[in-house]
Amino acid sequence: QVQVVESGGGLVQPGGSLRLSCAASGSIFSIYGMGWYRQAPGKQRELVAAITRGGSTNYADSVKGRFTISRDNAKNTVYLQMNSLKPEDTAVYYCNADILQTSWARKSRDYWGQGTQVTVSS
Repeated sequence: QVQVVESGGGLVQPGGSLRLSCAASGSIFSIYGMGWYRQAPGKQRELVAAITRGGSTNYADSVKGRFTISRDNAKNTVYLQMNSLKPEDTAVYYCNADILQTSWARKSRDYWGQGTQVTVSS
């Protein structure tokens, strides 16, 4: 079994910062890509940022220059540093991990966390 757990959400004023963490645990041989998605009320889930095992990153245009994704492969953890937060960043943020559970597995599988609420409001 694999668990993916996010933490670090909360209420912050516009212009403030938050750091989200996501840890994967359980039966894991290797983790390929990891990413953060978000879903605001009435909207579709969207990619915020993603990072490969080697550290290559990509970001949604709306967060470029404000958010930074990073990962610690030894800890099976991915982070999202969010600066200069805006009310439109308010959403439930979900972590995604592409995980290969065993060395003999034919393919990897996507796992999702339960989500963490981020609210940007004065």
